[in-house]
Amino acid sequence: MQDIKELTKIALIGQPNVGKSSLFNRIAQKRIAIVSEQSGTTRDIRKHRVSIFDKEALMLDTGGIDETNDAIFSVVKRKAVETAKESDIILFMVDGKKLPDEKDKELFYELQNLGKKLALVVNKIDNDKEMERLWDFYEFGIGEENLFAISVSHNRGTKSLMDWINRHLPESYVEASEEDENKDLNEDELDENYDEEITDINETQEEDDNKLRVAIIGRVNVGKSSILNALLGEERSVVSPIAGTTIDPVDEMYEYKDKEITFVDTAGLRRRGSIEGIEKYALMRTREMLEQANLALLVLDASEPFVDLDEKIAGLVDEYGLGTIVVLNKWDNNIETFKKIEEEIRDRFKFLFYAPIIAVSAKTGRSIDRLKDKLIEIYDNYAQRITTSVLNATIEEAVRRHALPSPNGAYLRIYYTTQFETKPPRIALIMNKPNVLHFSYKRYLINFLRSNIDFEGTPIHLVARKKGERDNHEEEFLEE
Repeated sequence: MQDIKELTKIALIGQPNVGKSSLFNRIAQKRIAIVSEQSGTTRDIRKHRVSIFDKEALMLDTGGIDETNDAIFSVVKRKAVETAKESDIILFMVDGKKLPDEKDKELFYELQNLGKKLALVVNKIDNDKEMERLWDFYEFGIGEENLFAISVSHNRGTKSLMDWINRHLPESYVEASEEDENKDLNEDELDENYDEEITDINETQEEDDNKLRVAIIGRVNVGKSSILNALLGEERSVVSPIAGTTIDPVDEMYEYKDKEITFVDTAGLRRRGSIEGIEKYALMRTREMLEQANLALLVLDASEPFVDLDEKIAGLVDEYGLGTIVVLNKWDNNIETFKKIEEEIRDRFKFLFYAPIIAVSAKTGRSIDRLKDKLIEIYDNYAQRITTSVLNATIEEAVRRHALPSPNGAYLRIYYTTQFETKPPRIALIMNKPNVLHFSYKRYLINFLRSNIDFEGTPIHLVARKKGERDNHEEEFLEE
């Protein structure tokens, strides 16, 4: 597969509510962008690898450009134009149900001067009769071969646009087939090829272990987008004092210490009673993102008192079993000691007792490098596999120090301990009477494991089961 940095970039540009997100979803062949009748739903730059017939490209969906005095949209326009400059192909999209306006023309000419491959895409042309409206758009001065009348909602005219994009994409590199490679190999060479195949599989597994997916989660206006920008060292996500600026999750890949980290800046979460319109979709999308994440940065505002909603959001992190770091943002505005706030966090978020707390300032960059290093450490703990011999020795020592209970005279015995899954670590106690083992003793064993093995930042799921029991019959003990 071609490296994402080498892919041809296609930018979708246009005013709000012309259908850019719908076209983005159509080309990506999945519902990635939030689609709404409310203008300005997309505010950040969203990226997705797409296939145009037999070729790959990187599609960029930009925020709707609207010449208003709104502080957010002035940033959105600047970022959209910057994205167009970095792209190879530009799709400038307009609403075919409206007459061309001066804002459309002014921006189109600005894009035309960039010297990129440029198409004028007139959306919402739903039938042959409405094709007459296309004549109004010839005044842009674009050639007929670069002018497309489409209807995304009716899937009309999109194939011609895809053909045009495909013609402007470089030829894909096609690897030789396995049959061609092995055609002239003798028996010895086939054995060597098999060994290389096994090595490739192991290397693929190692590559997967080097990929982190980090969810940035918190209530509205705690500074999640500012932290993302500080981590990346660039203005990637739109930042505004207006609450709820980020609606769609925003993906951004970053390489650090041989790890490929994908940050996702999630929509700020509000109380359920305040979720209206597109924000209910944002909450749904946030949950979908958490299902795919490895780690979470739980962002709290150190300059304000914590509220019940902070705890509810923290519960989402615990619910999805993610490796976690509690991030105290806006520390430069806080006059209280770290120790006092740390005690309050430990009291409020007891279920995240294993998560380290780092005080940062996205504004000044304080402790951002430390946060990056801690992300790597927590992921290594989250993905680690402890050998059975180490686990057995640790649990045996725990039992020697505090003997297994004998409820109602029942004799309990742990035969052995083994880890059967990572991300998060899942450890099985193979024993004679798993259903009799008391909750408090399981907690004691987990605490003993933590005191002897570095599990900082990650939950541990402990399972008690009989010999030969399948995983789908396991009753997990989850830390609370």
